Amino acid sequence: MLTVDFTRFPLAAGDRVLDLGCGGGRHAFECYRRGAHVVAVDRDGEEIREVAKWFAAMKEAGEAPAGASAVAIEGDALHLPFSDDSFDVVIISEVMEHIPDDKSVLAETVRVLRPGGRIAVTVPRYGPERICWALSDAYHEVEGGHIRIYKADELLGRMREAGLEPYGTHHAHGLHAPYWWIKCAVGVDNDTALPVKLYHKLLVWDIVKKPLATRLAEQALNPLIGKSFVAYATKPQLPVDAVSVADAGPGAAQ
Repeated sequence: MLTVDFTRFPLAAGDRVLDLGCGGGRHAFECYRRGAHVVAVDRDGEEIREVAKWFAAMKEAGEAPAGASAVAIEGDALHLPFSDDSFDVVIISEVMEHIPDDKSVLAETVRVLRPGGRIAVTVPRYGPERICWALSDAYHEVEGGHIRIYKADELLGRMREAGLEPYGTHHAHGLHAPYWWIKCAVGVDNDTALPVKLYHKLLVWDIVKKPLATRLAEQALNPLIGKSFVAYATKPQLPVDAVSVADAGPGAAQ
């Protein structure tokens, strides 16, 4: 289940991709299948070990093109172990809402993204997320849980402040918002409630089979109650005069 829409976020074979806060690795796996050089980073060591196992299994099964590569690294989003301009593409999906210092996270992603590179940021959408918070304190008052709800303009403003240039947005996972409302209403840890079990079966069926009926339903629901807000942006190219000075070396501007 991908939140980033790769028809709006072009990815070329050979691109250097950072999936920051990769979680279970869904976006990292897709980038690997598309022939990228993928680095998946997460602070959860158990998740990273599992993602590394899947990378190895994908390579053995021939799911990734020749020349593609993928590694999984345990790391801190506030202190990335990469040099400036290391990546062509950065994905940070469903991460920003967990981190108190979200401005520093964006600053780090901009630092490691090359000029002209692309970034996709996804967060829970304001409306559906506000309903979850209203229905259940346990939904967000947990260690490592959601500490804020972004309005679209707020996230885009954060991205612009970090030096990025947003170029597109959309909403995703319209079928998933009602599932979480039900979970919050009956208890977020209550997976045995009949409405939860039935809706979960529907979501699994949709993900596995991709039937036309649910695909059309989600397309209709995304603008209304899509659970995720997705924003795409680029890091501006350096001005020509700045590039010339940098190439000329120390003292060139004196």
